[in-house]
Amino acid sequence: MPAFSRLVRFLAKNGKTYYGDAILPEGVTDLAKTKKARVIKGDIFGQHEVTDQVADVRLLLAPLALDDVKTVRCLGLNYALHAKEAGLPLPKYPVLFFKPVTSLSGPTDPIPVHPIAQEELGLDYECELVVIIGKEARDVSEADALNYVLGYAIGNDVSHRDWQVARGGGQWSLGKGFDGWAPYGPGIVTGNVIKDPQTLKISTRLNGQTVQESNTADQIFNVRQTISFLSRGHTLLPGDLIWTGTPSGVGMGRNPKLWMKDGDIVEVELEGVGIVTNKVEFTKEDTAKL
Repeated sequence: MPAFSRLVRFLAKNGKTYYGDAILPEGVTDLAKTKKARVIKGDIFGQHEVTDQVADVRLLLAPLALDDVKTVRCLGLNYALHAKEAGLPLPKYPVLFFKPVTSLSGPTDPIPVHPIAQEELGLDYECELVVIIGKEARDVSEADALNYVLGYAIGNDVSHRDWQVARGGGQWSLGKGFDGWAPYGPGIVTGNVIKDPQTLKISTRLNGQTVQESNTADQIFNVRQTISFLSRGHTLLPGDLIWTGTPSGVGMGRNPKLWMKDGDIVEVELEGVGIVTNKVEFTKEDTAKL
């Protein structure tokens, strides 16, 4: 088990970037409110220690440095009510796709929307429980699966339905893999704190209005089943992220559709972890300079 309980990666007021164990006021569980943290020295996946050095947090960053991330695996159609709103049958096996590591971003970073994703409507939100693998796992049983988890975060699997479906050629990754389209955090809460990942409230707010509100109990394939299945013949490595699907309430499933627009503020929240808040920013085409 890791020595920390609530892992954050942050820019300190002294200008240095650290991993740390968040210090929260009594009764507060939202890691986005972290103002101080005990600095961690060593390998967060191996030998490390939580030191007595306390640093002031200037800015929370994506919980893992890109060099510490191996893959970003994602499940589609993993909440029963979401499958129903999509008009699709419950999957027999987990529906897996991948996002590039360049899609990852921090808990307060803007969501950049490239001009190619501005050509048609379809920009959507998806709150998701994110599982972070802490040690190498292959062919693990469901009973042992949680022993391989470093901890849990909340993420927004930003998606463009036109590029995902109409222009995706049957593959989802193109419409979900743009730069900065996987903000997550605000940190990683370990199993020392979250004993059961299947009892957590999960939600999304768009410009202050609740648009998704569910519980991880509605997952078709729970965390134990997902890790066990994905490790069959496939080695999961420390630093692998598993995004476990979104509940009902996505913009695509509404009538009329509800798409995110330039300037929108989207918040995703997970009980016991906290809130990730990002602003949608439509970008302009980069002009190459000679």
